[in-house]
Amino acid sequence: MTATILEHEAGQHPRIPAAGHHRDVNGGWLRPAVFGAMDGLVSNFALMTGVVGGAVSSSTVVLTGLAGLAAGACSMAAGEYTSVASQRELVQAEIEAERLELSRNPHGELAELAQVYVDRGVEPELAHEVARQLSADPDRTLEVHAREELGVDPNDLPSPWVAAGSSFVCFAVGALLPLLPYLLGATSLVPALLLSAAGLFACGAVVARVTARSWWFSGLRQLLLGGVAAGVTYLLGWLIGGQIG
Repeated sequence: MTATILEHEAGQHPRIPAAGHHRDVNGGWLRPAVFGAMDGLVSNFALMTGVVGGAVSSSTVVLTGLAGLAAGACSMAAGEYTSVASQRELVQAEIEAERLELSRNPHGELAELAQVYVDRGVEPELAHEVARQLSADPDRTLEVHAREELGVDPNDLPSPWVAAGSSFVCFAVGALLPLLPYLLGATSLVPALLLSAAGLFACGAVVARVTARSWWFSGLRQLLLGGVAAGVTYLLGWLIGGQIG
């Protein structure tokens, strides 16, 4: 009965999803991969569109696209690594503080855990029994307290290397898309524009598979955002290029 109540409570609490019924939303690769691909496609297409607006040669467009790809991919990877590593270090420090508190004041921490279940509607005696049984294993105790108090799973922290690698690769792939027609011999922006538009819509549609939003809405939204960015940079390139010329 205790296990049934605990499982019921865990299923109700947003920090402890029932296993097997939800998609993994805490992994360290999904966000940087999606953001990297989107950012690579939008930023490099907008960058190339801007220099095209300045009436430069095709070789200059290619050089600009390659430089944007390399610089952007490295910047994204470094930023994701630093961000995730800092977050992971902060969480680990808090977990260690919780571990120390459990060793110093186990009775107080047991009462604190029991109160969590009482606040959710479990009868006090049953809540204390659940907390007592969970506290029998030190590793399980730390895991439960980390989930309840910090909202994290100590055994499932995101990896900064996974985040950096996902971001680097996906940014490079996204940034390569508008550059590809020029690498294959195109001399106008039209092929890159069509390919980038298709890529923007496809990226948005793929994201909808993860977020459960409508694929066409997500695709059109991403297409609109990318189109606005490209339009702004083209206009700037045209204005600045005209002044320089």
